[in-house]
Amino acid sequence: MLTVTRLELQKKNPQRLNVYLDGEFAFGISRAAAPWLAEGNQISQQKINDLQEKDQFEGAYQRAINFLSYRIRSEKEIRQNLTKHEVPEEIIERVIDRLRGASLVNDREFASLWVENRVQFKPRGKRALSSELFQKGIPNEIIEDVLAELDEEELAYQCARSKIRKYSGLEEKAFQKKLSGLLTRRGFPYHIIKDVVSSLWKESEKES
Repeated sequence: MLTVTRLELQKKNPQRLNVYLDGEFAFGISRAAAPWLAEGNQISQQKINDLQEKDQFEGAYQRAINFLSYRIRSEKEIRQNLTKHEVPEEIIERVIDRLRGASLVNDREFASLWVENRVQFKPRGKRALSSELFQKGIPNEIIEDVLAELDEEELAYQCARSKIRKYSGLEEKAFQKKLSGLLTRRGFPYHIIKDVVSSLWKESEKES
């Protein structure tokens, strides 16, 4: 058994303690991980290991909470962030489990909000949206469910309609090329692009 001979607040982070055992610095730990720790305590090596693991978990969990404070995240994004900070895989899995239990991470909700945001601010085709969600680690079945109700032709129309005034002075071929290029880059399929561009050209002609 080792004796806690000194507890010292860390200068840069007063929420953490420097722990001295038998007169020598042993490790740092958050005060929340060991609120019971006091000078004079007898502590075993196994207890030290347990404390350090708990401290690592709580630190990783708090890092995940901070990461989530900016916007909703997918599980994959959280895993990548913790991995980047060298958090062990077993700790990451425990953090993800705790976040799920607290309803702080939900890939279906993430996917729905991602698509909703895209539809509102930057319409894209199902192919492009599917690729984005896949890169975020969203399972295929969730992607399919979330995209199933999208009216892709209406999305393409709204996307291209916002540019019609910009291209209204162009000749038909140039007009079609510009809008087709835009919709292609946004991931819309050819048959939808063709119909939408044709419709918008007719609208442009009527308005001019």
